[in-house]
Amino acid sequence: MASDPSKDRRFRPATELVHGGILRSQFSEMSEAMFLTQGFAYPSAEAAEARFNGEDPGFVYSRYANPTVSMFEERMCLLEGAEASRAVASGMAAVAAALISDLKAGDHILASRALFGSCLYIITDILGRYGVSYTLVDGKDLDAWAKGVTPETKVLFLETPSNPTLELVDIAGVAEIARKAGARLVVDNVFATPLYQRPLELGAHTVVYSATKHIDGQGRVLGGIVLSDEEWVEAKLAPYLKHTGPSMSAFNAWALVKALETMEVRVARQTDNAEKLAALLVDHPAVTRLYYPGHESHPQYELAKRQMKRGSTMIAFEVKNGKAGAFAVCNALEVAKISNNLGDSKSIMTHPATTTHQRLKPEERAMLGISDGVLRLSVGLEDVADLADDLLNALDRVAARRQAAE
Repeated sequence: MASDPSKDRRFRPATELVHGGILRSQFSEMSEAMFLTQGFAYPSAEAAEARFNGEDPGFVYSRYANPTVSMFEERMCLLEGAEASRAVASGMAAVAAALISDLKAGDHILASRALFGSCLYIITDILGRYGVSYTLVDGKDLDAWAKGVTPETKVLFLETPSNPTLELVDIAGVAEIARKAGARLVVDNVFATPLYQRPLELGAHTVVYSATKHIDGQGRVLGGIVLSDEEWVEAKLAPYLKHTGPSMSAFNAWALVKALETMEVRVARQTDNAEKLAALLVDHPAVTRLYYPGHESHPQYELAKRQMKRGSTMIAFEVKNGKAGAFAVCNALEVAKISNNLGDSKSIMTHPATTTHQRLKPEERAMLGISDGVLRLSVGLEDVADLADDLLNALDRVAARRQAAE
């Protein structure tokens, strides 16, 4: 199977998302092939020996690598500007692999406090079982990052914008702290997407994504990917994945390859919608606070302009009357659906305090700004007028109920 020579060229993102990384079989198919196979046949015992000892770089076993998965990995490298990557079964598998590949007993990880619940669980619970200590800091405070470094610190980890309140972290600033400490910086870039934020260009060493989100973008398959420099991927990440097996299926990889063809168009339209909805929400009487990095009301708006091209597709906002008010908004929606996914073509509303971040103690949620009234909206591809009508109708009903009660 020959690699398409176009994959070695450097095109603009929209072109790479359509043509990048294609591996065509002898049939010269236009649509990328899906190789649903566990293993691969060799023409001779000598060929098998060469494949296993690395003299022949071909495929050995789909737990190690698969042609369809490799196409997805190559296309993501071209989009991200990374030397190498490995795809895995889910976004959390990507986070776990990126961290565990760099840590051992006695090491220390320094992370921002504002993280997705499962990321926090890995850091505060799972890694500790194997002798890795941790410190959580206010990600907005570069001094806190600098003071949190110890001689044992090997990894700094952050997500920006954060889930769910869209807090930002200065990637370049934290990258410089990591560089001085001789540690690696791992960035979860899922909310911004590689279209609107490039952590590697800002000094990060590793970037992780849940491909389940904007990359698939249509609510179909799970997936994750880790992107970094080739030396680290081959020496640290690849052996971990080879021997523990959180591999991506060829079917999921194929779905993700095809989804990348429309990612730029989808995310741009979703961001257009998000910008318009943010402008409506910020002054609504039922909304006490808006969180959107693309709106000037965001307290880190200047940082957003420096490190993000646009505010992306996620909005968070706080409504009056706490949980009752938030639930009333959710239950009044007709277009947006209640779910815990994001990045979908369908708009999705989430109440973090009772779903994605319910495991946290109330005081921990309060520290992160996740009040009972906070809602997270993943903006979809619907007509923005219908989305606006849907949201405003739900918020107006909540405001009317509150006024009646008073």
